[in-house]
Amino acid sequence: MSPNARSWDGMRLHIEGLLERRTGEGVDAWNRRIAETGLSGEASVREWLTAQGVDGYPRMLLLMERFGYPDYLLAGADQLIGGQYADRPHLRPILDAILAAAPGLGDDVDIQARKTYVTLLTSRRTFGVVQATTKSRVDLGLRLDGVAPQGRLVPAGNVGNDAITLRIGLTAVDEVDDEVLGWLARAYAASA
Repeated sequence: MSPNARSWDGMRLHIEGLLERRTGEGVDAWNRRIAETGLSGEASVREWLTAQGVDGYPRMLLLMERFGYPDYLLAGADQLIGGQYADRPHLRPILDAILAAAPGLGDDVDIQARKTYVTLLTSRRTFGVVQATTKSRVDLGLRLDGVAPQGRLVPAGNVGNDAITLRIGLTAVDEVDDEVLGWLARAYAASA
């Protein structure tokens, strides 16, 4: 795992900053406000937050603060990745090779472990994901706006999140070659 890899802790800090920038108040202040409403159901708190102009990730965070966090969010990056590759350890070297190359792309590369994939981000946006899609293939999903499928690049399908437009299927570590790293660098450059 890369030294700048993170899981929920880093994402939480990002969302807390987003909440404060959008509303002028932090998590503690919002938790107090929610408690003062006397609302007890998740749906009613969600509706109240929406009426206060709190939506998206900040709303999700405040709802989890009030009603509890899912177990997978509390897991560390190594634990999340271990779970992704538990039944396919032969594919882990593909992930490791991509993560080893990521810091060389630039100073602002951030790596975040999710439950089912690993996200590569800049301070601006997601530019790639690494997902063990099947028991025999890892997909490197890339955000390459305006690039048509060609050669090894195929439509992303259900790889990562909606930002990912194309993917490269990888079945062995030696397939993480100059072409793959070139596409990764291009996705990074477009997102930096």
